[in-house]
Amino acid sequence: MQQENHIYKVKDVVRVLEDFAPLGIQEKWDNSGLCIGSGEDKVSSVLFGLDCTPELVDEAVACGADMIITHHPLIFGGLRQIRPEDPVGSAVMKAIRAGIAVYAAHTTADKVVEGVSGAMARKLGLQQVSILDEEADGHGLGMVGDLPEPMDCRLFLEKVKEVFHLQSMRASRPLEGKVSRVALCGGSGSSLIRNAMNSGAQVYVSGDISYHHFFTPADFMILDIGHYESEIEIVDILFSLIKKNFPNFAVRITRNIYSNPIFYF
Repeated sequence: MQQENHIYKVKDVVRVLEDFAPLGIQEKWDNSGLCIGSGEDKVSSVLFGLDCTPELVDEAVACGADMIITHHPLIFGGLRQIRPEDPVGSAVMKAIRAGIAVYAAHTTADKVVEGVSGAMARKLGLQQVSILDEEADGHGLGMVGDLPEPMDCRLFLEKVKEVFHLQSMRASRPLEGKVSRVALCGGSGSSLIRNAMNSGAQVYVSGDISYHHFFTPADFMILDIGHYESEIEIVDILFSLIKKNFPNFAVRITRNIYSNPIFYF
C-alpha cells in the first residue's frame, strides 16, 4: 500500500484498521474509534499498546510517534473533568498538547475471527473453530473449538499457563475426565458462560469472572486467566496489520508493554 514519498493521514491508517475490524460492529456501550485527533492529521509513525496510559503518551512523544493505537479506549465513559491528577485526564492532555492522534480497536477487534478471541484459540491450537456468540452479520464475541486430541484436565491447565505466560489463574473445580472442546473469550467474559456451556465445551477460558460463576456443573469448568493476559496478543496483531500496509512507517510496540493494573503477590 505504501508509495514512495506519499504523505499519509490518520484517516488512511483508520481505513486499514476498520477494514480489519469495522467500527460499526462495536458493542453499543463501547467507544472504539478515533477519540483524539483529526482524520486529516499527517502520520508517519505509530506506537502500539494495550492501554493508552500517560506513560504510553510520554513514550510516543519521546519516539516521535504521530499516532497511538491501543485496544482499550482512552475515553471510555463521559469525562466530567480533564485534570492531570487523573490518569485518563493526564493522557488526554498530553496527547492533545503533543498533537498525537489516539485510536482504539476495542470490541471491534473482539468481534472479528482474527482478533482477540481468535488469537486465544490459535495459542491453544484449537481446530474447527467458530464464533461462540455469532451475530447476524457473521461477527461476534468469543470462540469455541476442539483440541487436536483430548487432554487430561491437569495437563490442559498446565498448557493454558504455559501458552498465556501465567503466574497463576483462577479456576472452578477441575474436571475428572479429559478436555476435548474449549470455549474462550478475551477480556470480561462472564456474559458468555451460558453460551460456552451450550456449545458443548468442557472448559471456558476468559477473564473477570465473579465468585458465584465458579459454582459450575461437574462436567464444566471455568478458567479466569486475567483480562490483560487474555487480550495482550491483539497488540501484535494490530502492529503487524499496520506494518504490512505501511512498510515505510516507523511502527513500534511500547517498551512499557506491561500496562496491567493488576499485580500478583
